Amino acid sequence: MAKFTLRADNSCFLSAHRTNSHSPVFKTSLKRFRLHQLSSSHQLGYRILCSSKHNVIQSERVPNKKVLNGFRVDQLQQEDPVSDSESESSTEAGSVGNWPPWKNVPQRYKLIGTTSLAFVICNMDKVNLSVAIIPMSHQFGWNSSTAGLVQSSFFWGYALSQLPGGWLAKIFGGRNRAVEMPNFGQRALKVLEIGVLVWSVATAFVPSLAGYMPGLILSRILVGIGEGVSPSAATDIIARSIPLEERSRAVAFVFGGLSVGSVMGLLLAPPLIQNFGWESVFYLFGLLGIAWFLGFQILEEGGAELSAESISLSKGLPVKQSWSNSLKEMNGSLKDVPWKAFFQNQAVWAMIYAHFCGSWGHYTCLSWLPTYFSEELNLNLTEAAWVSILPPLASVFVTNIAAQLADNLISRGVETTTVRKICQSIAFLSPAICMTLSSVDLGLPPWEVVGILTGGLALSSFALSGLYCTHQDISPKYASILLGITNTVGAIPGIVGVALTGYNLDSTHSWTMSLFAPSIFFYLTGTVVWLMFASSKPQSFSEQN
Repeated sequence: MAKFTLRADNSCFLSAHRTNSHSPVFKTSLKRFRLHQLSSSHQLGYRILCSSKHNVIQSERVPNKKVLNGFRVDQLQQEDPVSDSESESSTEAGSVGNWPPWKNVPQRYKLIGTTSLAFVICNMDKVNLSVAIIPMSHQFGWNSSTAGLVQSSFFWGYALSQLPGGWLAKIFGGRNRAVEMPNFGQRALKVLEIGVLVWSVATAFVPSLAGYMPGLILSRILVGIGEGVSPSAATDIIARSIPLEERSRAVAFVFGGLSVGSVMGLLLAPPLIQNFGWESVFYLFGLLGIAWFLGFQILEEGGAELSAESISLSKGLPVKQSWSNSLKEMNGSLKDVPWKAFFQNQAVWAMIYAHFCGSWGHYTCLSWLPTYFSEELNLNLTEAAWVSILPPLASVFVTNIAAQLADNLISRGVETTTVRKICQSIAFLSPAICMTLSSVDLGLPPWEVVGILTGGLALSSFALSGLYCTHQDISPKYASILLGITNTVGAIPGIVGVALTGYNLDSTHSWTMSLFAPSIFFYLTGTVVWLMFASSKPQSFSEQN
């Protein structure tokens, strides 16, 4: 049996079969044949003539014609009649080829953009409590210790979900590093999709449970669990789909969504609370996450048919097989993770401690700065919330500068480890210096204190080009699990630090001793450990195991 295949592009096939090898010369004429390319909106019309004799394909030379694999392909003449039904279907197919507008955008950029948007909503859900806690405390009679307990409960769930989230991201993220696989995003984002749905629904239920402390804490734990899987899923996407010279910018764009979310949350929360009550921020922000989830399902379904056809044409395998393989892999995947090798590596321990130190300053300030501005600097709720916008707003600009600087240095040949150490040192020393200036009684007016803190906390965003890139640098294969490990430890300051800050405030009534001094200590010691032990050199953990 002879089989001749015309491949006009990666998604178009034509086969002619001859069942008898001894049959005479045959000639097949196809009057009209249209190919609709999956990756283009152009409709192509061809007249195809193929001939074969004794298993030999004859290629005919024709002026101004294209010859493909022994087939003569003639473009249809304009005078060939086209029926109304054909014209209608052609128009329909052409319109499908033009939709959605981002169809021809490289797959890795779609993944990064979708993930960054999820992070925006993530931090909107996270910061809303830091503003709403003020009227909630007044309504329910909470002191600082109780308010700290409520805010820290988020990080209980956040810590619990880190390792499972990293493991699931690795399993469902796929093993193929080809960045343009059509089904890659569908699998890699599954963990993130579920996380968004969990935290959004839990956020929307906070007002109903606020008067019942165990229920309120449980809802915040669920928010933490949902948001906790997001960094691991994002890290796996970046590690598998983004080349080294683009990595700092990819990390900055995705994780920079957290700063954008903080800005938007702090901008929207005060007017919503003043006009509709503190409950409104939880309803609105929770619905935004649910809308993201539903919107992504629609986009996924719209592209599923094209992705499935593309994969089946290029590989001859059904899409579901990748899911089946991933599910089978789950059974033995935990045993395959080189846990012992991780904890025998000093670079991993440097990442763990640096993550803990950075999280202490970040989470305590995220939770308590609005209260600090309100009580210590005597700003009202709206002013306190709007002033709290300044650090994450400045971080958006600093993040882009840091990412460009880091990628440019690496592309010019500077050692990756050196670049990561420089960025992380800036991220630690800057807020340490600015917090020291803010905590010392220099007689500065409130707005100068705000400016100093804004500058220091904004420069801490250099960590996105330092610590947060190192997981991918040393092991793209295990990047999500490594982030799960470091982020689990990094969530402890959210549990201990946020609650301890509230307890110390009740005991000492000193913002310097409660908020700033512990952060300064961890920033300084983190810098020392990072400079001594951090490394971005690729590690073969599996070989060490």
